[in-house]
Amino acid sequence: MNYYCLIAGLPEIGFDDVKSGIAVAAFRTELQSVLSKNDQRLIDLYFTRFDNDNLLRYLKNKDAAHDERGNLTREELEDGLVLLREDSEGANRFAKLPPYFKVFMEEYAQAQHTDELLWENRLTELYYRWAMGCGNKLISDWFELNLDMNNILAGYACRRHNTALTGVVGENEVATSVRTSSQRDFGLTGTFNYLAEVQRISDETDLYERERKTDLLRWQWLDDKAFFKYFSIERVFACLVKVEIVERWASLDRENGRKLFREWMDGLKNTVVNKGTVNKI
Repeated sequence: MNYYCLIAGLPEIGFDDVKSGIAVAAFRTELQSVLSKNDQRLIDLYFTRFDNDNLLRYLKNKDAAHDERGNLTREELEDGLVLLREDSEGANRFAKLPPYFKVFMEEYAQAQHTDELLWENRLTELYYRWAMGCGNKLISDWFELNLDMNNILAGYACRRHNTALTGVVGENEVATSVRTSSQRDFGLTGTFNYLAEVQRISDETDLYERERKTDLLRWQWLDDKAFFKYFSIERVFACLVKVEIVERWASLDRENGRKLFREWMDGLKNTVVNKGTVNKI
């Protein structure tokens, strides 16, 4: 399905366009009124990562804050989890609950350990596997790109700190190579097309710049892959991701951004030293 009026009406935005005039929440609301059901499902994939965060927080503390950017309201999350406990098969009828939540909760109920990092990584792995099976090549490739980049960056970080590879998730070729290879490039030269760029990002010592360069790589990937998609759902998806990137960076001036990243690093320091790098969703 093509979305001529929607895309034609969007202004051009650049990575540093702090005054794009488009807010993620408003854009998302507009999409819900024009997208087909199947295309809306593809957009919802992008926001399911907030449902993951809400689930993990809820399991730790039922009174924890609920991130409204997810697809599920607090009530829908709670009702879905109750249904999973009471009727595992019947929970499939609860359409809004991501299907991999059922797998995750079954494992969670049976497990003996309570390691939060391992649970976060497991949920991330299930999320990516589900998203990469969405049936849309560009969007599937987008999620695989992020999985691969995160795993390679986690691999380099663990080497740098001489820690176990607990931040590497998934079972695809890149994940397997990062886990098993002792080569500088994890044996991925010629396999992962953006390896040189990710290596340079990994070598960046300034955390603020590292994150910025990671988003720049994502932005360029979207430009390259969605360029000829014109008025398709792929172009809509690319625009949505860009709008969120711009909104996030617009909320941080350079000095405050560096301060926040320093605080983030201080808070993560013990986790990195003791357990490895948490994989970013």
